[in-house]
Amino acid sequence: MNLKTRYLGLELANPVVPSASPQTANLDMARRLEDAGAAALVMPSLFEEQILADARQLDEHLTHGTESFAEALSYFPEQEEYRLGPEKYLDNLRRIKSALSIPVFASLNGVSEGGWTSYARKMEEAGADGLELNIYFIPTDPRLSGREVEQMYIDVLKQVKASVSIPVAMKLSPFFSNMSEMAARLVDAGADGLVLFNRFYQPDLDLETLEVRPDIQLSTPEAPQAMRLPLRWIAILYGRHAASLAATGGIHSGEDALRMLMAGADVTMLASLLLKKGPAALGTVLKEMRAWMEEHEYESVAQLKGSMSQKSVAEPAAYERALYVQALQTYGH
Repeated sequence: MNLKTRYLGLELANPVVPSASPQTANLDMARRLEDAGAAALVMPSLFEEQILADARQLDEHLTHGTESFAEALSYFPEQEEYRLGPEKYLDNLRRIKSALSIPVFASLNGVSEGGWTSYARKMEEAGADGLELNIYFIPTDPRLSGREVEQMYIDVLKQVKASVSIPVAMKLSPFFSNMSEMAARLVDAGADGLVLFNRFYQPDLDLETLEVRPDIQLSTPEAPQAMRLPLRWIAILYGRHAASLAATGGIHSGEDALRMLMAGADVTMLASLLLKKGPAALGTVLKEMRAWMEEHEYESVAQLKGSMSQKSVAEPAAYERALYVQALQTYGH
């Protein structure tokens, strides 16, 4: 059974990739994921706020007391003249990359243009095979137009692409007015891949402390709607551009992964399943995929990839509005 696929220009042994989570930051766990069959892995994100805060802290430490010595005032460069980020992330990236034989993708999370994006180059130098650019932005300014928000994504992508030679994938939210057009703009701006979709954390309210609190909800196999949105958009985008497509969100079984591949995904990314059940669950997903493909006489992932995309099915409109009324009429029957 040939499970090979290509993602961001790299040939992978199979299309199952652990996505960014606490597990992929741990060297021992990363080794266990590779042993279970992971074709690559995505490290957790390094955040713009971490980089800038670290640089500010160092700036304060270096310049503390320099006002006492006239000659010291010009000794240290201004903070804007250098960019230092958390070295622990790079050290961890180096260790994981040197210990594994599979591709390792670093992740950079931010929202604004600035020197922090040059940290992508340090990730490349530390051995990253590719970079996942994860822009997390919640626009709350009523004067900020949708077009301006979209341009922020384009500008950050261009800045990162200008600093690295490794492939860059954009991890996106579904909150664009026209996902097809936005995808095309990102690919035109240099994106080598699109990861669909980022699930932003949604805050909760604590009625006892009267505070807003973070609340991370993992996806579950009992609520398959988590994977329906990325499945739809991967099916729509498949074949429209040259960028790789990665599916993430709600994948808990081999059949879930196969659905994403048949929609057009090059890889499927797992997080919640692995956090709940550990690395062995990845091997189970691969086993289930092989069993289904053998039963249905598929010889390779390439043979089934995109076979149920919008451009391949008999009713392309099924991915748009056509089946909405039918779905409502058949609910509960």
